[in-house]
Order: sequence, then structure tokens, then C-alpha cells
Amino acid sequence: MGLFVFIGIFVILAIWGISIRNNIVRYFNATRRAWAEVANFERQKVKTLESLEQTLAQYTQFEQSTLEKVTELRQQILNLNMNTTDVSQLQHIEKLGQDLMRSLNVVVENYPELKADSLYVKMMDDIQEQNENVGAAITIFNRNVEEFNNTIQIFPNNLVNTVTLAKKPIRPFSDAITLQNFNYRPDF
Repeated sequence: MGLFVFIGIFVILAIWGISIRNNIVRYFNATRRAWAEVANFERQKVKTLESLEQTLAQYTQFEQSTLEKVTELRQQILNLNMNTTDVSQLQHIEKLGQDLMRSLNVVVENYPELKADSLYVKMMDDIQEQNENVGAAITIFNRNVEEFNNTIQIFPNNLVNTVTLAKKPIRPFSDAITLQNFNYRPDF
């Protein structure tokens, strides 16, 4: 009788441990999928940036630096690894994107006929929409990172993770420039 109780408890603990392990894997995979979506949205910008490069090439006599920023941003997006979560690379890409938008505003001020160009207006609308998509994908990524990190750090899940998977917490994305200009700090 005692042997059956012991075996029953062992089976219940094994099922419970397997369930915890599967949840850790599930949240890790959701985080990887969310990261891939961030990278995909970033890569969608490449086509628009290539068109923007061609349009800006007409104005490059005076605005070579803006064209260089477009080219660098496009190349950095193409180098974004979809399989490895590299938040620092994404932070760099977002900073390049912000710098580019500031440069484009200067170009438009210097060349008012560019502002009237319907192709340019469409490209700027496309870039704005793509930036919004990236922002939404980053929000989903950060939410998945939080769920994954909570899952591997709470007790007893942390024991199951240490023994079976040894997954490390993932760093969420944060925009250092925005945080630098944001004065509110929660009192944790």
C-alpha cells in the first residue's frame, strides 16, 4: 500500500514538473516568435527605405548625410538577427530611425518641392505606419519577455528550469533616449 502511495506521489510530481517545464518552453517560444515579428516589421521598412534612397538621390548634392543615414538604417535592419534576441541592436536601429526622421524633416524644409512630391509623402506615411507596427510588436515582445522571465524566476518553476532547461532571463527592449527624457521614476 505504501509503495502505491509513493508511486502515486512520484507520478503526480513528475506530471507537475513536466507541466512547469512545458510552460517555460511555451513562453520561451512565444518570446522568440514575438522577436521574429519585431524583426519582420523592421525588415518591411527596407523596401520603403530603398525607394526613399532613390528619391533623396535627386537631392544629394546638398544632403549626402541624410542619404547615408537611410543606407545605414537599411543595412542595420537587414543585419538584425531573427533567431537571436539582440535588444541592443534593436535599440541602435530605433535610434538610427529617429535620427533619420529628424534629418528628413531638415531636407523637407530645405526642399519644399520634395514635400509636395506624392511619392515622398506616401513613403513618409509608409515609414510612419511601419514605425507604429514596430512599436506594437515591441510591446508584444516585452509582454512575452515579462511572462517568460516570471515563469522561470518564480518558485518552484525556477527549480524545474534549473534542472531541466537552464533558461536565462531575457532582457526586455527599452528606449534609452526616451527614458533619458522621461522624468518620472516609479518608487519600487
